[in-house]
Amino acid sequence: MLSLQLIPVTLQFRSTFRISREAKDTSDSLIVAIGDGIHTGYGEAASHRYYRKTIASLSASLEKCRAFLAGVNDYHPEELWPGLLRLTDGDTFALSALDNALWDLWGRRQGKPLFDCWGLSVDQNVASDITIGIGPIEEMAEKLNEYSGWPVYKIKLGAGDDLAIMQALRDRTDAVLRVDANCAWSAETGVAHAEALAALDVEFIEQPLKADDWAGMKTLHESSPLPLIADESCVVEKDVERCAEVFHGINIKLMKCGGLTPARRMITRAHEMNLSVMVGCMSECTVGMSAIAQILPLLDAVDMDGAALISNDPADGVRVEQGICRYPERNGLGVEVKSAEILTCED
Repeated sequence: MLSLQLIPVTLQFRSTFRISREAKDTSDSLIVAIGDGIHTGYGEAASHRYYRKTIASLSASLEKCRAFLAGVNDYHPEELWPGLLRLTDGDTFALSALDNALWDLWGRRQGKPLFDCWGLSVDQNVASDITIGIGPIEEMAEKLNEYSGWPVYKIKLGAGDDLAIMQALRDRTDAVLRVDANCAWSAETGVAHAEALAALDVEFIEQPLKADDWAGMKTLHESSPLPLIADESCVVEKDVERCAEVFHGINIKLMKCGGLTPARRMITRAHEMNLSVMVGCMSECTVGMSAIAQILPLLDAVDMDGAALISNDPADGVRVEQGICRYPERNGLGVEVKSAEILTCED
């Protein structure tokens, strides 16, 4: 018998976070706790305007699973995933929180960190980037100082002065720079910008065009000197093969695809199709980052800076320090929730 507990939290950004389509100072998130009477596993689902997810809608999806979980005893997360997909009516954000919490609980039951349960080594992990949101050029440049020492920066673009921003940032750092336009460009803009960004030694461009602009992506793919990484165009497993036609890689988000279970399948399929694989985060705390950390050994790039961008993290677990992932000596995802509202069980 598994219990379900939902804990809403409001995450406070260290400074206003801006991308091409919005700016925000806070973000609502929902921590999911699944217990078996001995151990507790945790997952996280973030609210998201673009995907029309709110705490209320996520809670409603999760409540549909309460009775089902109450009847579960021995289980494997992969076996439960299809049933939970049906119960949540395809709400992958809610499903991701459930799936990650179940994997956390499963790892704790095995007495090992989850990555170890999967036979993965974390010795050669790639470094995470940290995101610089859109703002005045000098403000963005100052963020480089604020986050000095990170080996990789992901720069949000789409405000209209993109090339001036990138020139100013390149003048201030020799670090690896990636750009993310969050669907803001046209194909024509993408073609022109790709040439200029290549001259500035940018590593790759993430989601330059609107998610469904496949014709535009074909044009850009044919001419771009830089690798193109799908984000909003790659949501669930079936999107991987289509993305392979016009992108060089994919950015998997656990909440978009439905958790660690489908993410692992997407990674395998992408590598079979010679696509590079990145996993990214949304506005999440350490609970979400600790889930990503379990598949980090399988990735070519990662964006797990969510906890670094907030000031009131409600959890402890995997830490990302100047891009380097530090794992706690705990089992499962390694998460502990700090909130006094949660009565966690000892491993």
